[in-house]
Amino acid sequence: MNADLITEYMFTDTQPTSQEEFVLRIDENKGIIFKIARSYANDPEAQKDLGQEIILQLWASYSKFNPSYKFSTWMYRVALNVAISHYRKDLVRQKHMSEADVELISMANPDVGENQEEIDILNDFIHALEPLNRAMMLLYLDDKSYAEIAEILDITTSNVGTRLNRIKQNLKEQFKKYNDE
Repeated sequence: MNADLITEYMFTDTQPTSQEEFVLRIDENKGIIFKIARSYANDPEAQKDLGQEIILQLWASYSKFNPSYKFSTWMYRVALNVAISHYRKDLVRQKHMSEADVELISMANPDVGENQEEIDILNDFIHALEPLNRAMMLLYLDDKSYAEIAEILDITTSNVGTRLNRIKQNLKEQFKKYNDE
């Protein structure tokens, strides 16, 4: 490799093209895939399948990645689009299944101790949201700014603020109802 190519590679934000770079970036951001798969699939096997589909679609669209954007932002966008499509297909499948066949699982971390009950309620609430609102809440809980959420979901920042305020208000009401029981 000549010095000009090394300089160009090291000092410019060129578009990554190698499989090794892709694998490294996916490994650095794998938590995004796990989080989205757990939120949009009901059982561990479906979560695994969704995770694989997300990685497949990330690889298929990797050549279109624009390095002027953060990789994690692009990854969220692709992963959420795949998950929402998967969710819609799953709804059609579930219409043909009996209610007994549909299993609900906890998305919470089992190591949380005394707050487990509240986390379970929060996870149930998030799982019951519409796909766009679910994606928005996951991004919010992942400490994304309203601007980042808007960019990832391709909606306006004010729409993010309005929707999140409604979701949080609804969540407060859900917790109040639960605590009053």
